[in-house]
Amino acid sequence: MNFEVIIIEIRINKDSGVPLYVQVKKQIMNLIRNGILKVGNKMPTERELSETLKVSRNTVSTAYNELEQEGVLKSYQGRGTFVAEEATPWKAQNIKDKINKFIDLGLEEAIETGMDVDEFLEIVTQRVKEKKEIMSKITALYIECNIEQSRMFSKQLMDSTNMNVIPFTLDDIRSISSENQEMLEKAQVIIATFNHVNEVVKLTRPFNKEVIGVAINIDLETIVKIARYSNDTKFGFVCISQEFMFKARGALEKAGLGNINIQYTNTTDTNELSKLLSNSDVIIVSPGRYKDVKQIIGEEKEILRFLYSLDDSSVKALKSKIMELKYQK
Repeated sequence: MNFEVIIIEIRINKDSGVPLYVQVKKQIMNLIRNGILKVGNKMPTERELSETLKVSRNTVSTAYNELEQEGVLKSYQGRGTFVAEEATPWKAQNIKDKINKFIDLGLEEAIETGMDVDEFLEIVTQRVKEKKEIMSKITALYIECNIEQSRMFSKQLMDSTNMNVIPFTLDDIRSISSENQEMLEKAQVIIATFNHVNEVVKLTRPFNKEVIGVAINIDLETIVKIARYSNDTKFGFVCISQEFMFKARGALEKAGLGNINIQYTNTTDTNELSKLLSNSDVIIVSPGRYKDVKQIIGEEKEILRFLYSLDDSSVKALKSKIMELKYQK
């Protein structure tokens, strides 16, 4: 399987006083955060990037090493360095301490203006209530590649945010009906997993909607089921996108299952798919590929769904982002 090396734009300021490797590292993180670099994208080699930026190879090596230690990048012997995560590595540390500092500053400011502590607490409580009311009035669309996962993630978001979240699929947008178009026009925000964000942005551009990405984590039950099979088991993994394939491979490696006998594909060619399925003892599928795989093999072999759940930290970031958007009540 060949991965395309993405051309990335990084600007180095050698007069800024900021260490060069820090500049490289931060800009790579920003490119990932903004969706320019996606999970599974292959990075330039250290030599290629150092020559492009006209910096030492050690500068790029240091940036890559730190990003790999933080889980942002992943290197594979003989294959290169790839984007492995979306947003988690740059989340603020000690978030409670950070919030407490803001509260302390606000309280100090209030006291200096003659306000007592109870008045300050009342203002804070009222503000939080207003924000919760804003959230409850928002209608969002959650767009996934398959309705099963979309429904699951939509329910998780409704439970944790109090928003009205409507499950959609990419096909609902690609071939949009008048009913779906009406729902899309009424929605204030669109939510999608990071590996679908770029496509969702393109498909919904005519509607001028904010698209927010969220991260997902592998369901541990899936990992446990795979781990129970013997070492000589031959697995076939079938999914839709290259990004899903890469993320699944990384999840298995993190779980200590990097050495299992597994063949990956996202092919839609029936003959090619049938050949892989016939050569596999157990089939693992992304939810969006379950039906077509089931049609080919029926009850002959076990099919395991490779499931994910929404990342808690990503959901918190989503709520914060929606608060910033200041939607009309």
